[in-house]
Amino acid sequence: MSDHLTDSVPLARAYCPGCEPHADPILEVLDVRWCELHLPPRDGALDATVNADGFLSGSAEAGGEVNRRWCELIHAAGRRRFHAPGRAS
Repeated sequence: MSDHLTDSVPLARAYCPGCEPHADPILEVLDVRWCELHLPPRDGALDATVNADGFLSGSAEAGGEVNRRWCELIHAAGRRRFHAPGRAS
């Protein structure tokens, strides 16, 4: 057994859907490779309508510090609300 992998022959044929609109993926394995002339646009008509502003979310923070603060605030309020008056929490 050898320690290195040998290159294998590609099974799919590269093709551009714009250059070959009648290529049949049933008859052969095709690998979509757009040519410069037919490359689809990368910006859409609705891109400007997407809101990219940040919002407060516990899962968005890697350290979870924001979520931890909200949990402490919410759960601390719950402990004060549900304990009998006069008892320490």
